[in-house]
Amino acid sequence: MDTRHLRAFVTVAEKGNFTRAAIDLAFAQSTVTAQVQSLEREIGVDLFDRLPNTVRLSSAGERFLPYARKILGLTLEARQVSNPGEDLSGTLVIGAMESITSYRLLPVFEFMHLRHPGVRLSMRPSLCLETEEAVRSGSFDAGFVVDARTSIPGLDGEVLCEEPLVLVASPTHKLVGESDLDLSQLRQCRVVSTEPGCTYRDSFEQLLRMPGAEQFPLLELGTIDAIKRSVGSGLGIALLPRVAITTDLDAGNLVCLDWQPPFTVYTQLVWRRGQRLLPALAAVRDAACRVIAEQNA
Repeated sequence: MDTRHLRAFVTVAEKGNFTRAAIDLAFAQSTVTAQVQSLEREIGVDLFDRLPNTVRLSSAGERFLPYARKILGLTLEARQVSNPGEDLSGTLVIGAMESITSYRLLPVFEFMHLRHPGVRLSMRPSLCLETEEAVRSGSFDAGFVVDARTSIPGLDGEVLCEEPLVLVASPTHKLVGESDLDLSQLRQCRVVSTEPGCTYRDSFEQLLRMPGAEQFPLLELGTIDAIKRSVGSGLGIALLPRVAITTDLDAGNLVCLDWQPPFTVYTQLVWRRGQRLLPALAAVRDAACRVIAEQNA
């Protein structure tokens, strides 16, 4: 099985388009098309459903994609083990929550770009539970997650830090200045949050829910910035990582409320259990450990 054909297939799957894949691979579109067709003939199935302006993975293609990535990863690992002096290279598909990417990981990407320019990081925004499942299935090579568990089924990982959470509101919110807030008071407020699948959001929601009680007001928004703007304008309260709102607290746009969650979450890098770390992924892990240690110093 030709690794060039596998790489063409994986790139088309990621880009959703032969033209964009060809640009990314620096090949003519006809070459990429021919490579994918050759792979399809070899394994005897259509890997894509061809649509007028795009392509999407067929059911066979969805099943085959994790194996293609695994073969490419093992090929790269074998080459680097055989020649340890060779510069790191290859593509890593990594899932991460927006809050981690924006407020924790940018220095990691900068470090990798400067120190290991041959490594291409393909970041996929996804909520923690989605990231964990994608890593288990092989769709992602690794993932940065925030989870209360430090041992996640089917995954190995590195705990990078405890991630402090704070409950915030606008400076004019009725609960500002109140001490020792309890859940009954919080249930009277609209909660602004991410979508389900974010561990700390789901844990907070479970605390606020009461069997048989009326649903507390909840507003789901897609990004941390949208949540912060909504809370700052007085639409509700939000439980967020402190690292994501430090600037807003300093500017006085948001205020911490006197309540601490009865659970702890940890920012972690995870990969599939039993998988030997590719040298490139080991470099990402080491960079993340160093960067986050410096952030928390």
